[in-house]
Amino acid sequence: MCAAPLLPLEDALRILAAAFPPPATPEIRADRDDPALDLSSMDGAALRSQDGAAPRRVLGTLFAGDDPAAFRVEPGTCVRIMTGAALPPGADAVVPVEDLVQGPQGLTPAAPPLPGAHVRPRGSQARKGDLLLPPGAPAGAGHTGLLAQVGLPTPPLARLRVGIVPTGDEITAHPAPHQIRDSNGPMLEALAHALGAEVRRLPPLPDRPEAVRDFLLGLGDLQILLTSGGVSAGDKDHLPRVLEAMGARILFHRIRLKPGKPMLTALLDGRVILGLPGNPVSSYMNALLFLPVAMAGLQGRRAPDPWKEGRLAAAVPNPGDRPLLHPCRREGRDLHPLPSQGSADLVRLAQADAFAWVPEGGMGAGPTRYLDTL
Repeated sequence: MCAAPLLPLEDALRILAAAFPPPATPEIRADRDDPALDLSSMDGAALRSQDGAAPRRVLGTLFAGDDPAAFRVEPGTCVRIMTGAALPPGADAVVPVEDLVQGPQGLTPAAPPLPGAHVRPRGSQARKGDLLLPPGAPAGAGHTGLLAQVGLPTPPLARLRVGIVPTGDEITAHPAPHQIRDSNGPMLEALAHALGAEVRRLPPLPDRPEAVRDFLLGLGDLQILLTSGGVSAGDKDHLPRVLEAMGARILFHRIRLKPGKPMLTALLDGRVILGLPGNPVSSYMNALLFLPVAMAGLQGRRAPDPWKEGRLAAAVPNPGDRPLLHPCRREGRDLHPLPSQGSADLVRLAQADAFAWVPEGGMGAGPTRYLDTL
């Protein structure tokens, strides 16, 4: 019996992003013209363009937020104006301060101004009632700012609650030679924190199915759970079977990537479970790829694109049948490969600031894409 083909990484990222419902954001319409009045786009003088390059007597100064009706620009006059201030009645242009000459008769433009120069016209961005964003538009900082601009309530800000739990009987605080300390827990905690989550690091889980099940039943208000270890095909890799028995929706299990093949993603009672491999490089790389997608989905944002374009400064062999993410030191867009010892090499992970994509079955060199580490 042949094993199921491994899922390509890009397909896995798409499946996870598609698992979330579209955001329940309302439509946004302009509550008034935007801008509501003609505004200056420069510091300078508001004046009548038809007066040409003649000197103008200064009537006063308008700052952003001042009522422009305090002045009226008549022939031979002007008003000093700051960026964002509304044009006073009678003015139809702004001359920037660097193009003005101060003289005994007032301010003189260096050249005749054109009508509308350096003016943001009323309604040039939107007219009252215009649809600015349809319902279900992705949320984000710009979306929140637009809600505030039109007078709609903004959503409360809260960080996603992410739990981190390593698994394995080999983990202990005081290891014998055949045991290890928990390095994945602190590493993943730091990564999730850097991504903006409220992180809770939990004690390691023993390799017993009942312990895994009891833990999953007590997740409380966690929205995302990162586990490390227990997702491969060994006798003590209980997480996939326990999740399936509990009725979780398994989105995918095992991807075509090195390191990180055993990756599992599931939904359980509205929570996202990211089952990461136990080796530290695999665990880190899969969290770096999949955690931002899960966080974006839960927050109603677009899934981020993690890739950047760079260049491998030296060849990296990859004779295997899976694409490789290889640790590198990055100088600008040049990627200098590190001598990695594989998915357990936490030393090289700590030294790396980027991971380069090396296609399977050959020798990677030259232009490629890469991930920055956090």
